Amino acid sequence: MTTPEELDQQVNLLESLLFVATGPADRAQLARTLDLEVDQLDPVITALAQRYTGRGLRVQRQGRTVQLVTAPEAAAYVERFLGLESSGKLSPAAVETLAIVAYRQPLTRAEIEAVRGVNSDGVLRTLGARGLVAEVDRLETPGRPIRYGVTPEFLQYFGLRDQEDLPLLPDGDEP
Repeated sequence: MTTPEELDQQVNLLESLLFVATGPADRAQLARTLDLEVDQLDPVITALAQRYTGRGLRVQRQGRTVQLVTAPEAAAYVERFLGLESSGKLSPAAVETLAIVAYRQPLTRAEIEAVRGVNSDGVLRTLGARGLVAEVDRLETPGRPIRYGVTPEFLQYFGLRDQEDLPLLPDGDEP
């Protein structure tokens, strides 16, 4: 059983590790570094996320990774401070494709096109270039088609902590 003092120390150490990480950190590596089992890391991540409630940073989880990100409501100020140009809005086709990928991932271009009913090569290239979707793996079938999934950048773009934050779809609705 972890004491409150031990949990507090683990949270502080996790915060330090995430602060110096250059991107999403693998949960298994974080657990090893903190001399914990992976399942023992979850309450530490949750406690750190609670510390940031209502603050300028968030703890973002995706699959086996976790990272510190800025709060979505600070995005315009962060972009202005860093001198970044606004990345512009996503087209309706891009939003539609992102919804399909987010809710059904991993899936192939052909599976995306079967849902959309139109060619998705261009929109997938654009979403990939913006870092919102990426190759997850390849199917072991002829042609070895790429299967796509959303990225941590997708979560950050939409201000989500993890994929469980995606809104529930009304019954019967599919992206």
